[in-house]
Amino acid sequence: MKKFNIRKVLDGLTAASSSSSAAASPQSGNRENDMIQETLQSEHFQLCKTVRHGFPNQPSSMAFDPVQKILAIGTQSGALRLFGRAGVECYCRHESGSAVIQLEFLVNEGALVSALADDSIHLWNLRQKLPAILHSLKFNRERITFCHLPFQSKWLYVGTERGNIHIVNVESFTLSGYVIMWNKAIELSSKTHPGPVVHISDNPMDEGKLLIGFECGIVVLWDLKSKKADYRYNYDEAIHSVAWHHEGKQFVCSHSDGTLTTWNIRAPAKPAQIITPHGKQPKDGKKPEPCKPILKVEYKTTRAGDPFMILCGGLSYDTVGRRACLTVMHGKSTAVLEMDYPIVDFLTLCETPYPNDFQEPYAVVVLLEKDLVVIDLAQIGYPIFENPYPLSIHESPVTCCEYFADCPAEVIPALYSVGSRQNRQGFSKKEWPISGGNWGQGTLTISRIHALFAEAFSLMLQVLYKLKTAKVFEKPRGKEEKSSTEIVDEDPFAIQILSWCPESRVLCVAGVSAHVIVYRFSKQEVTTEVVQLLEVRMQCELNEVESPECGGEQASAVSTPGTSSSPQTSLPQSHPSTSSNNSSDGLRDNVPCLKVRSSPLKQSAGYQVELLIQLVWVSGEPPQPITSLAVNSAYGLVAFGNGNGLAVVDYLQKTLLLNVSTAELYGSTDPHHRQPHSPRKTRQPSAGEQTTKRKLHLLTNNHNLYARDNSFSRSRSSSVTSIDRESREVISSFYFCDWLLKKSETVAVPSLWVGTSLGSMLAIALTVPSTPEQRMQQPVGVSFCGKTLRLKGGILRMAQLDASGTLLPHVYESWYEPNAPEEEREQPRRRRPTSPPSQENPDCQYAVVCSEKQAKVVALPSQNCVYEHNITETSFVLRADMVTLTAGVGIACFCANGHIMTLSLPSLRPLLDVNYLPLTDMRIARTFCFSNQGQALYLTSPTEIQRITYSQETCDNLQEMLGELFTPVETPEAPNRGFFKGLFGGGAQSLDREDLFGEVTAGKASRSLAQHIPGPGGMEGMKGAASGVVGELARARIALDERGQKLGELEERTAGMMASADSFSKHAHDIMLKYKDKKWYQL
Repeated sequence: MKKFNIRKVLDGLTAASSSSSAAASPQSGNRENDMIQETLQSEHFQLCKTVRHGFPNQPSSMAFDPVQKILAIGTQSGALRLFGRAGVECYCRHESGSAVIQLEFLVNEGALVSALADDSIHLWNLRQKLPAILHSLKFNRERITFCHLPFQSKWLYVGTERGNIHIVNVESFTLSGYVIMWNKAIELSSKTHPGPVVHISDNPMDEGKLLIGFECGIVVLWDLKSKKADYRYNYDEAIHSVAWHHEGKQFVCSHSDGTLTTWNIRAPAKPAQIITPHGKQPKDGKKPEPCKPILKVEYKTTRAGDPFMILCGGLSYDTVGRRACLTVMHGKSTAVLEMDYPIVDFLTLCETPYPNDFQEPYAVVVLLEKDLVVIDLAQIGYPIFENPYPLSIHESPVTCCEYFADCPAEVIPALYSVGSRQNRQGFSKKEWPISGGNWGQGTLTISRIHALFAEAFSLMLQVLYKLKTAKVFEKPRGKEEKSSTEIVDEDPFAIQILSWCPESRVLCVAGVSAHVIVYRFSKQEVTTEVVQLLEVRMQCELNEVESPECGGEQASAVSTPGTSSSPQTSLPQSHPSTSSNNSSDGLRDNVPCLKVRSSPLKQSAGYQVELLIQLVWVSGEPPQPITSLAVNSAYGLVAFGNGNGLAVVDYLQKTLLLNVSTAELYGSTDPHHRQPHSPRKTRQPSAGEQTTKRKLHLLTNNHNLYARDNSFSRSRSSSVTSIDRESREVISSFYFCDWLLKKSETVAVPSLWVGTSLGSMLAIALTVPSTPEQRMQQPVGVSFCGKTLRLKGGILRMAQLDASGTLLPHVYESWYEPNAPEEEREQPRRRRPTSPPSQENPDCQYAVVCSEKQAKVVALPSQNCVYEHNITETSFVLRADMVTLTAGVGIACFCANGHIMTLSLPSLRPLLDVNYLPLTDMRIARTFCFSNQGQALYLTSPTEIQRITYSQETCDNLQEMLGELFTPVETPEAPNRGFFKGLFGGGAQSLDREDLFGEVTAGKASRSLAQHIPGPGGMEGMKGAASGVVGELARARIALDERGQKLGELEERTAGMMASADSFSKHAHDIMLKYKDKKWYQL
């Protein structure tokens, strides 16, 4: 919802008046601003969630619709994730947030029943693109422990902690007066309470017989018609699950001592068989040693072979530390399948939904704590299916995200081509069995997460390519090798910042161990004998910004920076790599945090290491964490910075161009008073002290959280001299561009803009050789242009606009094959053209700078501030991006107080301000990112990515983009009972549940037992939530299609029955004529 206040209006007026007064010619400045016609308006923005990707966080339950081929997963936070074919997935959530303890599909009805830990059950409508709750029922006096919904039934059995069973009509969600009380079920078979109901199921061959399992070990076969128990089965060990044989004559129970008991329904005295699948059989014939509980067992039969018995748990207690296992028993063979994570639940997928037919199992879906595995039962060795969902995002903890929209068309096929070769071998050759639903419509974008590339088509997400940066380093083994990596309390190979050029496919990553890796994309496989290494020694003798400036040792051998804008400064040489591990006073010195791989590195097609840059220890102090990173393919340069200063590296010539402290960038114009570095201690800091010192540095790739409190909602002063800001000036952002240094110049000069955490924007001019031959032979020149701009708060993002207010793309070089011969890979550089200034308007560019507190638009090259806007006074901006939408360009901001804001460009008018996330955390802060076309995403849990849109156009088309979960499918025909079974009553027995559980026969249930709550997904809610005439027409069209299809199917079946009847009549007439005149002895 858009918010306005008079304070922001006054701020805007003040900023406009101050910028006009600062201009050399106020009249010309106003005329210049009026020339840019902005098309972006507030009505172009609306914020809404689109889709959630990744593995469901903390899963708790699972269900599968065997006809619709839809899988549902519930979580401990009350969320539901529904999966169909690749690209069809949906997220919805219960408002209470209670854990989902059980899910039951109304098979082929487009509905789902969920039972929660707060003793409520809910009916979800899956026939709409956004599932909604139709009905809810809240139990007041009893705790729900188990639910069972028979196939093609509208009566739901609900077992409770007290041992009672209640029956719910899922159409009206009302309780029946029919109740099975625990004391009547067990009668005198037990002197104590049997415990909660842990299992309910009806006999596959007789719907009137209900099997009830109690926790204590008692199982009761209840006759629904006579309202009494037919048989009671007692066992000494607690029961965890029960499974029927499809003929309804036997059932199997799993127990807490690791045993499986098989019972004949007519022989309740003792089990027909007792086995301990993982128990050691004593030689003297004694009872096997007890094992861990078998948490679940399923018993599935086949026509042509032995039945399958599938179970989880039951391992021996002496297997300490062994991973969770799924056991598949088929005939005389037993296969134990180890899983990477603990098993939450599993389901066996069968060819038929009817429980009274041969099941013909073909796959097992195993829900783990952090993964979803589907096992092929039809192939030898039980291979797993290749998972098409993007569920491996959390394969290693996600540390940062970047989101790119409208990438070059050839990038995605290239990544897919090399990524498809990375897939592991040994997958099942069959198609993914969860194949329900239909795709929606949409546009193409691409997103990148961690060192993982993923394609997002419309609201789909597909993993394209994975890159492991740790292959460049040796794994630390001994304590001596680990000592250098103890400066971080997390994975020393973790990625902290990413910079990617989609056009040239150059990728640059910065790790937490103060290393930078430059990658080039290649379609050819190569073997690198020695990884190109560049060690950089970054130190700063001027730290605290408090006292007057003092002299100190320079960080590298560079010329003293001045205020001259001439890009003729000579190239500084890189530091030679030194092998000294300790300085003269015994402190660790010139040692990198990680040891580079010494053996040859085989690099497959895809991203291959071009250069490794490592910061080294300096006189006993570890290198500061890298806080900013940028790579540019047109210049062949990579820039990175931290709390000590910045460095610029030429990754083509593998040389260090620049290594300076932040103070040296200012030169004589330094606005800060700095005091010398505190005297160095004579002892080396311990690993614990180093970890504490750097802990906050490594929590996020965003420097804005550098040494800050974790609470984002606290108020922060807008003054740059606030006592709670950082005392050390940190390099916070970079931007490579071509810009005009002087009004007299007509050619834009390559440059690097530098932003700091104290709000300063500085510029470095670059002299890049023009031809490819000169570029590889001549050095790149650098010169310092001094301070250009000053803002409140740290600089987050910088960009350029042309004279018409259009966002200028970054300069880049097109991709070429780096491993191809020289004569084949020489291609002209694609440089952005810059129009020369005119006589009327000498400024032909605008610099857009956004900080934690405010945004400014500055005309170039005059450097007059034409627009200024204070974004927030009580909070600070965590992430800001210059974005392009269909209607224009703007700035998108995400603040620490949870607000998402957008500003127009170049006038910086507020267009959107929504309080989206009232409570934020470090994970969201370090992963939130915006992209073009109104897209954004963040890591909402350790395993899930939430995509949102701030575009009104996308919100309007969201219904069309979403996939459909429910598709009209005919339910398979019931199994043929056969002539003799139908004649002698050996087939399945049906039950008129309506007559048994209806209000006429069973009466009404107690009103205090449960409370009915109508859901917003009912017909009234659906009509109220309908969006426009288009949605109504679409729904009407779908309903007509479904009705027409069903009528067509009914007509076909009627015609088939008539043809069958005619054929039967003809055969009967022929038989009658044949035997008409014959005597009995002639037959």
